[in-house]
Amino acid sequence: MAKTNIVVLGAGFAGVAGTKKLAKHFKKNEDVLITLIDRHSYQTYMTELHEVAAGRVEPDAIQFDLQRLFNRNKNVDIVTDEVTHLDKESKVVTTVKSTFKYDYIILAMGGEPNTFNIPGVAEHGFTLWSWEDANTLRRHIKDTVETAAIEHDIEKRKAMLSFVVSGAGFTGVEMIGDLMEWKDRLAKDNKLDPEEFSFYLVEAAPIILGVVTEKESSKAERYLNKKGVKIIKGNGVANVTEDTVELSDGTKIPTHTLIWTAGVKANSDVEEYGIEKARAGRLVANKYMEAQGAENVYLAGDIVYYEEPDNDNTPVPQIVQSAEQTGHTAAKNIIASIEGTEKVAHKGKYDGFMISIGSRYGVAYLMEKIHLSGFIAMAVKHLINLFYFLTIGSVFYFVKYIHHEFFHIRDGRSIFRKHLSRYGNVLWNLPLRVFYGSMWLWEGLKKMFGLAGTTSWFGNDVTMPFSWLQDPASGASEAAEEVVHSVFGLNYVYGEEPMMVLDKMPGWFEKIMEFMVPNVEMALFMQKMMTLLEIAIGLALIFGLFTWLVSALTVGLVAMFSLTGMFYWVNMWFVPVAISLMNGSGRAFGLDYYVIPWISKKLSKWWYGDIKSIYEVGVNK
Repeated sequence: MAKTNIVVLGAGFAGVAGTKKLAKHFKKNEDVLITLIDRHSYQTYMTELHEVAAGRVEPDAIQFDLQRLFNRNKNVDIVTDEVTHLDKESKVVTTVKSTFKYDYIILAMGGEPNTFNIPGVAEHGFTLWSWEDANTLRRHIKDTVETAAIEHDIEKRKAMLSFVVSGAGFTGVEMIGDLMEWKDRLAKDNKLDPEEFSFYLVEAAPIILGVVTEKESSKAERYLNKKGVKIIKGNGVANVTEDTVELSDGTKIPTHTLIWTAGVKANSDVEEYGIEKARAGRLVANKYMEAQGAENVYLAGDIVYYEEPDNDNTPVPQIVQSAEQTGHTAAKNIIASIEGTEKVAHKGKYDGFMISIGSRYGVAYLMEKIHLSGFIAMAVKHLINLFYFLTIGSVFYFVKYIHHEFFHIRDGRSIFRKHLSRYGNVLWNLPLRVFYGSMWLWEGLKKMFGLAGTTSWFGNDVTMPFSWLQDPASGASEAAEEVVHSVFGLNYVYGEEPMMVLDKMPGWFEKIMEFMVPNVEMALFMQKMMTLLEIAIGLALIFGLFTWLVSALTVGLVAMFSLTGMFYWVNMWFVPVAISLMNGSGRAFGLDYYVIPWISKKLSKWWYGDIKSIYEVGVNK
């Protein structure tokens, strides 16, 4: 039977969402092959471009390698190439290096900046619509500030330190928010006065953030004004030169940096595909996300023009939620077409809008009735971003996001400020790690060799209640308690009888222990195994091997000891010490310095294969 070939063009939010849905549905159908083609080997997390451009996170924080996203989807081929032609009659996609036949195709190439042909914007402005754009802008800002630091001409220096963002939608407000936050670091690194910097937010409309309510718009405006941003409304950009931005009313702002976020249009690559277009070059789709007049061609993402009946016949918005939803609709209807089931009409559902203004403040409008601002709004945005990684099945980037946004930060650019930063010196944990490990090792050695008044387990003797030895069936729980007590005898006394965490074992836990330790033989075995575990924990901590896992294990063990009714509050310090050692302490004069990177590399290769800059059919799986 001939294979059914589905081709997806574009690995943005829409393309990834559609491909994931298709891959999941057809995972057991070897007759369906999905090919995802993009000019890059990665997905760009478009909503966080401003964080890279303004130096909050490193560039790789918003790059999600496609091999890592689709490594377990064996029915997906990833191709790094650029599409040059689409032949709808022959159903062939031509790229720079190859050709691909398709039975169904999803066009999801996204959008690009719309300069509205304003003079000078394309030549002198900086856009923010790709990973390359963000990096170019980041380098330009750093270079411009460095040059300004040694510029003696006051007016030139002022122009260099003036930054204009045109467009006060989501991207523009988020960009100016992170830019003003970067000011102090730029000033410090170049020995400048932060007061020398000037920031302008220019909007042709009478309000900023027009897509949300007046409440969010007002809060955002007040916050920006408080931070020194000059907001110009109802007065758009009319002309741009190398060192000046001229507004519609003739006002001129001397600057070397115009950041253009004022418009978006469909990707210009689709202009030659012969599909009916609407305004801003967007391709017209029907309710099934099928391109008008093109057989088996589906549309998704920013290139789609579809007027939603349930939304006052307004076009689907060019936002992430819409991109993913149109991608899902296209995928569902391809599945329906292949399997002969009923197609489903697209129905947009927009749960809310969240805007960050720097790393510590944001505004949000959720479910058409919930208004949030400040820390809570930012926390919700982070949670939504984390949820995205779960929807595409990427635990790897879920963890990476947490690292980039909360731990690997500088200058406190996080909702938690500097409190979670991992740029501290873990060397200071070395004495604690060795001491803590030595405590565990000593406890194990005492029981193994009968030191400090304990009984050696080489003698096959375990202290049990006398009644249990007379009638094993009557005292399994007491045996279990005594095993734990004899193995983990961490009951140090300071002049008085210490207080136990629990006076007795809870009933539910007692049943578990009776099941695990039903007789003397099992008790002896468990005693030896737990003693060996103590020794292993001690050695691992002393030598800094798997420190995070071992420390987490000790927390779990303390919880178990406490449930036995044989653990004392004076020893509860084991828990905070273990938690403190989970900060990477094994990398300071420890084996984790060598072992963890080696294991990470090996596991990555085994799970993801070889991560490359260019993927080709048949070699990326």
